Amino acid sequence: MTEKEAKLQEEVTFLKKEVERLKDELVRMVSRNLDLTERLEYDVELKRRTEVAREMIEGHAKRLRNADLQDDGQLMAIIEMRLEEERPHLRADFSTQALADMLGVSMNRLNLLFRHQTMHRPPEAYIDNLRTLEALRLLRDKPNYTIAVVAEEAGFSNVRTLQRRIQEVIGMSPVDYRLMLTKDLSV
Repeated sequence: MTEKEAKLQEEVTFLKKEVERLKDELVRMVSRNLDLTERLEYDVELKRRTEVAREMIEGHAKRLRNADLQDDGQLMAIIEMRLEEERPHLRADFSTQALADMLGVSMNRLNLLFRHQTMHRPPEAYIDNLRTLEALRLLRDKPNYTIAVVAEEAGFSNVRTLQRRIQEVIGMSPVDYRLMLTKDLSV
């Protein structure tokens, strides 16, 4: 074997040892990362549970305060503020009963409130309008979202309901509305 071959053989041996060392180091680091990930997941879950408990306590206190409100204007302002802050209407399962529960009032009180404050429109129509406005905003601001994603993000239970509401409100389908916006932007 020539000196050059011996040197190359020595370098190959060194590189093999280095690869083995790096493999061992990689295994150690992956193991450490898994351990850290588990700890982080535990911490995140603990934080989430703490936040949920705090929200439940705060929500209960708010409901107790709101249950005594007799002034329709104050209660309507609280509804608007809570819906703007928490945005529960963007969940398809959010109902008027959930709104009444959130406020700590009866369904009868909620219906009377909307009858007096919204020119006889029921709470369901109010929630639908908020969802429709969100869908129109998403159609405008998120052109990469599919209509199904827009429906889900805006709180509609299905695409057909979204299509019907948009058609009722603006007289065109969500696709046509988006096309109109795109055409206006490109001109």
